[in-house]
Amino acid sequence: MIRFARAALPTAATILALTTAPLQAFDLKEMSAADRDAFGAQVRAYLLENPEVIIEAVNILEQRQAESAAMQDDAMVAANLDELYNDGYSWVGGNPDGDITIVEFMDYRCGYCRKAAPEVAQLLKEDGNIRLIIKELPILGEASVEASRFAISAKQVAGNDAYKQVHDALIGFSGQPNETTLKRIADELGLDGAAIVAHMESDEVTEEISRTRDLAQRLKISGTPTFVMGNELLRGYLPADQLAIIAAEQRAEQS
Repeated sequence: MIRFARAALPTAATILALTTAPLQAFDLKEMSAADRDAFGAQVRAYLLENPEVIIEAVNILEQRQAESAAMQDDAMVAANLDELYNDGYSWVGGNPDGDITIVEFMDYRCGYCRKAAPEVAQLLKEDGNIRLIIKELPILGEASVEASRFAISAKQVAGNDAYKQVHDALIGFSGQPNETTLKRIADELGLDGAAIVAHMESDEVTEEISRTRDLAQRLKISGTPTFVMGNELLRGYLPADQLAIIAAEQRAEQS
């Protein structure tokens, strides 16, 4: 509700009535043209004399919109909990038995994902009771898709440890991901690059990417990184200290 000074003009009371009374109690359509013009002039005069009212109203609107968006995010997360935390295919790291789980939707070509990587690693190092799930969401073009296919293929062909090696290599890779460069990365890590590259276009890899994209659409995720922690959807880059604060808040709620 918009607040007015104690010595407000009569027009302020009218504006307040408009914001609080039922619509049928004040209908501009029932006013004459002259009355509407007079009323509009009074409202304009009041707002010009008290422009801070507009700022206050905008702030309240933005707060309500943010609260509404947060409620919608909570509902979307609640409707997709099993696919988020127990899909059976996403890589799981950190402490698999941790009391807090962080899901990260990421893209290897995303600058903010690269910026977030050491922050997430720091959080896992400082807090040994966090479970991390990585979901490949290539949204920045064909190079992103190639990198994700390679990482998923490494997991499916050589296991979770191989995926982690490839993931860490790709998150810092600034070159163009193609068959030659990707095979070289795998070979340098002691993996079978030829086998991993050969599996990249398999139906199994395609299905995993498709399922993650479908989940992202249901959660209305359009950018990376996006984190899900507990029942909260966190859109965008967050440093380790902010992630730690959210984890602490969720632990407090659980206790």
